[in-house]
This record gives sequence, structure tokens and C-alpha cells, in this order.
Amino acid sequence: MTPGAAGLLLCRIEDIPDGHSRGFDPGKTGRDTMFIVRRGGRVYAYRNACPHYDRARMAWKKNEFLNGDRSHIMCAAHGALFQIEDGACVIGPCLGQRLSPVSITLRDGCVWMTEPDL
Repeated sequence: MTPGAAGLLLCRIEDIPDGHSRGFDPGKTGRDTMFIVRRGGRVYAYRNACPHYDRARMAWKKNEFLNGDRSHIMCAAHGALFQIEDGACVIGPCLGQRLSPVSITLRDGCVWMTEPDL
């Protein structure tokens, strides 16, 4: 991760295989505080916290934020399922709530974080 005038460079889009996810620790806290899901040429970024219980980390193992068929984001602590495109919970104890999005941009094949507070 490299800081720059346009934000913080997280990775190249090709570093995340299509249909997969990857966690990041931009604030160097020692744990992934956010994650990105890639679908084709689009990427979606969220804070690594379940809205049901903010301290619950989403991944069931390193860089695994999706359910088995990779159709939804899944909270490993609660089994809640979230839509990839907007973070809305569709199954679980936080039904009707959403994951907190992280501002990113995709430029020249790279993913940049524009939100500095993570």
C-alpha cells in the first residue's frame, strides 16, 4: 500500500481474482480493517465489521469474505449474508442493515482508497 496525492494505493485489480475478495490494513493496525470484492471489472469495498456486532470480523479465514458459492459477502461470526453490490444484509440477525462502504476509485488498473481514516 502506497500513499499518494490521489489517496492510498491498495493493489492492482489483477491482484484480486475475479469473484474473490481480499482484506487490507491501510492504517497498519495489525488486522484487516477493510476488504474488497471483485466482480469482473468492478470492485466493492467495505469496512471489516458486521453491522450486527461491530467487533465481529467478517472473514472466516484470510481474504475469505464470501460464502461458498461466492454470491454474497458472509459474516463468519453470525452467518449473515450481504449483497456484494451494496452491502445490504439479506439473511441474518442484521437484516435490513448494511455494511459500511469504503471510498475507493479504480484508475489505470489500480485500486485507490480515498478515505483516509481506516
